[in-house]
Amino acid sequence: MSILFKPISIGKMAVKNRFVRSATNDYLGNPDGSISDRELDIYRELAANEVGLIITGHSYVQHPLGRASANQNAIYHDRFIEGYAKIAGIAREYGARLVIQVSHAGRQVRPDLARDIVPVAPSAVTEKTTGITPRELTNEEILGWIDDFAAAMARARAAGCDGVQLHIAHGYGLSQFLSPHTNRRTDRWGGSIENRTRILREIILKGRRLAGDDFPVLVKLNSTDGFDGPGYLSPEDVICTAKLLESLGVAAIEVSGGTREAGGSMSRTNILRPDQEAYYAGAARAIKSAVSIPVILVGGLRSLEVMESVVESGTADMVALSRPLVREPDLVAKFKSGRSRTASCISCNACFNPRGLACYNRGKKGE
Repeated sequence: MSILFKPISIGKMAVKNRFVRSATNDYLGNPDGSISDRELDIYRELAANEVGLIITGHSYVQHPLGRASANQNAIYHDRFIEGYAKIAGIAREYGARLVIQVSHAGRQVRPDLARDIVPVAPSAVTEKTTGITPRELTNEEILGWIDDFAAAMARARAAGCDGVQLHIAHGYGLSQFLSPHTNRRTDRWGGSIENRTRILREIILKGRRLAGDDFPVLVKLNSTDGFDGPGYLSPEDVICTAKLLESLGVAAIEVSGGTREAGGSMSRTNILRPDQEAYYAGAARAIKSAVSIPVILVGGLRSLEVMESVVESGTADMVALSRPLVREPDLVAKFKSGRSRTASCISCNACFNPRGLACYNRGKKGE
């Protein structure tokens, strides 16, 4: 049996295999942020086709400033618990695990939403792809973020989910605190890596008090801003953050990278050969050598051979997929049955579409 179909534990959560559906914003939520019937169908298809761990698209914890895009799911109020409970029930029916990813947009807000609000961020650094300059958060507002994230973590547990994942990646709010590019504060929330991670510490500590120490808390962690050089997130800062997260009781770290400003760094196109896959493998290997908790690798994984190598080599403990599962929700089942050894995803990124998450080039085949 492939190592990818061996079980693993994330904290007290037992997962039947090493496949993770990485959080993917589907733009299919109801206008009020609640779970739609179309989304229930997506999660049902993933769970029915052997995906061991399903992480939802990022759900925003604060309204309206936390919302990144229209039709994004929300978790800022108890009224949203019912929808997540439905997804959790679907996952359980098929033996899958369900984790809610929670986030705050910070400065990374779509321009159509920014017409009505002024986005907030650790510092007033203009987002170059939109030209939007956020307002710097006050100390009181940062404390509000901590309360809102912790409350969202408690709602995830109340919904019967198997865990929660903090989104500290891809240029969204918490990763904006982590990066010196977007966090230029001179108070206790900025400057040193200890100060830039302070909000993570406070969220996790308060969230675990509300949700319980036995409720698995995962994180998706940026390994790079997508830019090199002084003034950007460094490998040393990433390792320091990973060690801190483990010390705070985080159960697993998913390694990713990039921001919207960095273009295609987080979802590279034209992944057509095995040597182009697993482009954050080096970062995952470095983090895994520094922590003892499970590490999950996402980024350009397409072939069963590469995925097996990632786990067998000790680079990571689990493999996460996004775009391949949009095109082929039954991909893991195909791997298990031997019907396929590689995804047919052509890495065009057309699926990340405000019209709704879907493969818009389904008739085309990869090479």
